[in-house]
Amino acid sequence: MKTFLVVNPRSAGGQTGKRWAELSAHIGKAIGEFGHEFTAGAMDAARIARKAIESGYECIVAVGGDGTINEVVNGFFHEGRVLNPNAALGVIPRGTGGDFRRAFGWDLELDAALARLRTDKTEPFDVGLVEYINHEGKPERRYFANIASLGVSAAVATEVNTSSKALGGNMAFVWGTVKGMFRFEPPTVLIRADGGEPQSVSINVVAVANGRYFGSGMCVAPDALTHDGLFDVTIWSGYTLKDFIFKSKGIYSGEHVTWKGTRRLQCRTFEAESANGREVAIEVDGEVPGRLPVKMTVLPAAIRLKV
Repeated sequence: MKTFLVVNPRSAGGQTGKRWAELSAHIGKAIGEFGHEFTAGAMDAARIARKAIESGYECIVAVGGDGTINEVVNGFFHEGRVLNPNAALGVIPRGTGGDFRRAFGWDLELDAALARLRTDKTEPFDVGLVEYINHEGKPERRYFANIASLGVSAAVATEVNTSSKALGGNMAFVWGTVKGMFRFEPPTVLIRADGGEPQSVSINVVAVANGRYFGSGMCVAPDALTHDGLFDVTIWSGYTLKDFIFKSKGIYSGEHVTWKGTRRLQCRTFEAESANGREVAIEVDGEVPGRLPVKMTVLPAAIRLKV
C-alpha cells in the first residue's frame, strides 16, 4: 500500500524529532518508499492525514501517541463522510500513555510496528463520533479511536496535559488522578443508550469505549472490541480517592467490573446531559475539547486498521 507517515516530532519525549534521520532510514529499509510530514500544532495531524488520503495514499501511519492517533483518524473524514473506506490506519507507537496500542497487545518496539506495516493484513475498525459543546459554547463534532468519557477522567486529562511527563506516562496519570479526584464533586447526569428512556445517575466516570484502556493502562472496558459495531459503556459511581488508592490494582486489571459501583452496557448511540445545569467536561482520547450535552455514535467498520 502507498504509505504516508504523520509524525509527531515531540513524541517519545522529543526523541522522535531528534532522531528522525536515523528512524526514517530504518523505516525505509523495512517498508520501502514512503511520504511523511511533521505535525506542528493542535489538529495538524488531521489536516496532514486528510491531505495524504486525498493525494492517493492508502496507508496513513500515526507516528506518536494516543493524541496523534486520534487526530490522524479525524483526517480520514471530511464533512461527515469517510474519504476512502479502504484506506488503512497504521501505528508506530511513540507515546507515553499507550492506551490505544494496549488493546492490541502492541509494545513500543519499532521493528514490531514495521512488521505490521509490511504485511497486507488489515481488519475493520469502528470509529466513534462525538457531538458536544466546545469551550467557546458552540456545537462541535470530533471522531475518536479509543475512548470518550465524562466526569473525573476529564479533570485528570486536564491535569496530565498541563503537567510534566518527565517521570513517565503512568506516574503522570497516577498523580493526575490523585489531584483530579481530590477536587472532584460527582455530578448528576441524565444518560440515554440507543434512544431509550433517560436515567439520572451520579457519576465518577462514564467511559464510552471502542478500545479497552484509558488513563495510561486502566482497563476500563475489558470486553470492548474495535470491530463489533458496538460501544462498551462503563459507569463508575460512588468511588472515592480512597478507593482509587487502595483498589487501583483492580482498576488496572479489569476486576472493577465485578464491584458494586461499576455498571456496564453496550449500545450504538449514547447521550448524556447535565441533570441540573452544572458544567460537565468530556474527555476524548486524552484531550478535553468541551462539555455536555453530548451524543456519541459508533460508525461500524468505518476504516481499516493495519494489524
